[in-house]
Amino acid sequence: MTDKDTENPSLDGAYALETPEDSRRLYANWAETYDQTFAQAHDYLLPLLVAQAYKDEGGTGLVLDVGAGTGLCGQELIALNIGPVDATDISQEMLNVAATKSIYRTLFAGDLTARLAVEDDTYAGVVSSGTFTNGHVGPEAFDELLRITQPGGLLALSINTVHYDAKGFKAKLQDLDGQITDLHLPEVRIYGESATDGHKDDTVYIALFRKA
Repeated sequence: MTDKDTENPSLDGAYALETPEDSRRLYANWAETYDQTFAQAHDYLLPLLVAQAYKDEGGTGLVLDVGAGTGLCGQELIALNIGPVDATDISQEMLNVAATKSIYRTLFAGDLTARLAVEDDTYAGVVSSGTFTNGHVGPEAFDELLRITQPGGLLALSINTVHYDAKGFKAKLQDLDGQITDLHLPEVRIYGESATDGHKDDTVYIALFRKA
């Protein structure tokens, strides 16, 4: 993607991300206005739906919000009386905005394409809303998320349905057979009825499974 794409953040720009550095640049420029120009403007429902799915499956704290951004999913978890919640994101600028909301126990920058600064078996659960899509993070990150999850812990990870098979997520989950249990994949819309742009009908699977 071009410098123009990251200097003028948009939903199309987010879908066009190709590298971790692309993500850092785009979200650094978007952090201060993200809640208004993206979440509110596009009727972004996904953080609520991921948090609700996590709760409905019996998820508890301590939970890590992966790709936490400005804290939209964390806010929904706290509203559902799930906590404490930690946050990680590749963008420190996004985390700085999340920190102002006083919802997270701990916030730390982390790149899911590398190793997180977290001990094995730390979390009772992991959630992710909007991270696993084209150009953000691929299915190889599932190994790292399982490493930091306690045995029996629940993961609720949204995966863009367009990329689920094409980008290797389906194959990865099949490869994890024996390491995970209770996998199911409800499909939900990302945006609400007031969304109007070309992505308004996009959907995700919420991959729900437990670490064996």
